[in-house]
Amino acid sequence: MTEAKNWLVTGGSRGIGRAVVEQATARGDRVAVFARKPASAQWTHPDRVVEIHTDIADPDSLARGVDIVFERFGSLDVVVNAAGVHRGGRIGDLSRAHWDEVIGTNLSGAFELARNVAPRLDAGSAIINVGAVVGFRGFPGDVAYGAAKAGLHGLTQVLAVELAPRQIRVNLVIPGFVDTDMTSALTGRARERILAAIPMGRTGLPEEIAQVVVGVADSPYMTGSVVATDGGLMSSFSSRR
Repeated sequence: MTEAKNWLVTGGSRGIGRAVVEQATARGDRVAVFARKPASAQWTHPDRVVEIHTDIADPDSLARGVDIVFERFGSLDVVVNAAGVHRGGRIGDLSRAHWDEVIGTNLSGAFELARNVAPRLDAGSAIINVGAVVGFRGFPGDVAYGAAKAGLHGLTQVLAVELAPRQIRVNLVIPGFVDTDMTSALTGRARERILAAIPMGRTGLPEEIAQVVVGVADSPYMTGSVVATDGGLMSSFSSRR
């Protein structure tokens, strides 16, 4: 029987992060969940979940959270950076405050998380960042989110190279348009336009992305990879350029 792993999932109380937590705990692993708000629904395996109130945009809060995880678990095998915030607006409309909020959570938070956990990870550990198609393909009104997710791609590439000598893997999973609280705000023409661009003709499910995250976590020779799980959305955008 495979030995249980210890996970840390940011943004784990909802959406893709929560789906990752559920799939990891279903196979017997333990998961520490970083979230600013408690999970709204009961966990399927509550005895394998430790919720830690943490704001990853706050370096001090994040550092305290990481300390708690290692005090509870002793070690970590998989770190999933799924926390994210979206603030829409074209460059002429987006406020600087919203820009700073998006960059602070989606990019700077990922950097601080990696900086705090990397020195304590053992060989064979994995860091998985959750990106977005808009980090590779432009979409009007996503200037902050797109910039943050593009930066997350660059961060993943550099960390993969820096940490490879220690046999720590760093990869980027790219969800497409997934049914979550974040995307539920999109309605009308914006939603129709995105759906029309998805070759598979439907939105994704958090559970489908989580399956890929778990698979990447278990892949011992994968690092620096970009794994799109988007129903063909990136291919569609590329072919229409």
